[in-house]
Amino acid sequence: MLYQLTSIKPLTYSKNCTMPAAYTTEQVAEMRGSLLYSGLVDPAKWVGLQKTDDLLGYIRHNLLILALLAFEVTIYRHQLYFRLRNKLSPPAARIIFHDVTRQHLDVGIICFIKYFINYFFYKFGLETCLLLGVNVIGQRMDFYAMLHAFALITVMYRRRRKAIAEIWPKYCCFLACMLTFQYFVCIGIPPAACKDYPWRFPSSTTDSNVVKWLYVPDFLSRPNPSFLIYDFMLLLCASMQRQVFDDENKAAVRIMAGDNVEICRDLDASSFSVHNPVPDFIHCRSYLDMLKVIMFSYLFWFVLTIIFITGTTRISVFCMGYLVACFYFLLFGGELLLKPIKKILHYWDFLIAYNIFVITMKNILSIRACGYINSLIPNKCWLIQLFSLACTIKDYNINTNQEHLSGHHLGQHLLCLPAAAAACLHELLLPARGGRHQGLTDSRLQVGVAPPRRGHKAGWRTHFSCVCCVPGGRSFSRPLS
Repeated sequence: MLYQLTSIKPLTYSKNCTMPAAYTTEQVAEMRGSLLYSGLVDPAKWVGLQKTDDLLGYIRHNLLILALLAFEVTIYRHQLYFRLRNKLSPPAARIIFHDVTRQHLDVGIICFIKYFINYFFYKFGLETCLLLGVNVIGQRMDFYAMLHAFALITVMYRRRRKAIAEIWPKYCCFLACMLTFQYFVCIGIPPAACKDYPWRFPSSTTDSNVVKWLYVPDFLSRPNPSFLIYDFMLLLCASMQRQVFDDENKAAVRIMAGDNVEICRDLDASSFSVHNPVPDFIHCRSYLDMLKVIMFSYLFWFVLTIIFITGTTRISVFCMGYLVACFYFLLFGGELLLKPIKKILHYWDFLIAYNIFVITMKNILSIRACGYINSLIPNKCWLIQLFSLACTIKDYNINTNQEHLSGHHLGQHLLCLPAAAAACLHELLLPARGGRHQGLTDSRLQVGVAPPRRGHKAGWRTHFSCVCCVPGGRSFSRPLS
């Protein structure tokens, strides 16, 4: 509020940084977008102060946090006063429906919904954290996402829930330290010092895409602070899961929510009904039984469908592994579910391990797909197709202009087609018949039917023309039929 006084004038203490004379012409054109050289540098912005005419909009986030804290304190104070006045003890777990326990789970669909409103995170909190971990990797695809992938491998390697619970506090500490460090990376050094980072020195050859992938402080390619939201959500759920691991050792919580003990690996699936206290739902006596039949009878085939779609969405060496796994499970069919539990979990562990391996390798290869893709396109198109290298994150400077490609080989350039042309390549190579000049047309690709040349008795011919295949943008036409 005091900073908005008219007596405070940022122009009086702002600095104008001078660009070093050792920069080349290309570096000068690039560095003009840097925070240091794009205009006057206000030192107060680094602290968090900024002049504005919309004061309410400037402090609305602070007011929202204050309102939420006041609402939380009001609720907790009211609950404490109500329990003290009625001489009630607080529940063992913070739940909404206090009259629903594990014994009510199989009664009906209403009790089923109430139970999972109370204890969904208690039952599936670990799986939720793992999904959020994969989401962080997919949303970022940078150096810190690679660290998340290695942490995910470390957690999944323990396999057993008890073993994971032992290292979970260390995992939470890892997430908290990494989030704090990334926050300082986003802040960086004060720009008013007019000192640039070593990777922006005139003698440095580090590409801006590599700087962005490494997620280091920079005045030109500034780190994206929105990535910290995904890390925070993962840290929040991991902290809640740590509390769940502590609650699993409390007898009062186990009585209300049930235990999270893993199924015995030595049981035989064919005789599992003898050891299962859950009522038989195969005959579908209620809507809950119908939901269980759909879940437990068809979920296996649904997972195989997802694996098949994953393997056929893109053609790469990684997707081939998904197809092999899909057809291997289809070879067993429903008989796989009748094998011993230990053998079923053994197969499924291999599938999960391969999935984590692919996620980690794709993240490691993202340094090539996002950082060095411009150097791979001219001569390494086979490598791009082999590993399906694609930068899925925005704000990277990817040069899609293929006119600088060397050579005149049609097959080489078909591997580096632009996205629009690659999507309809199968249609481009199947020209329409009939009409004066019909065919699908891309900005640089054209397949169609052209009339015969003068002096030729042959009928209409199919031709393929390409503009991007020849350096300089010159097109050529080659008959296909």
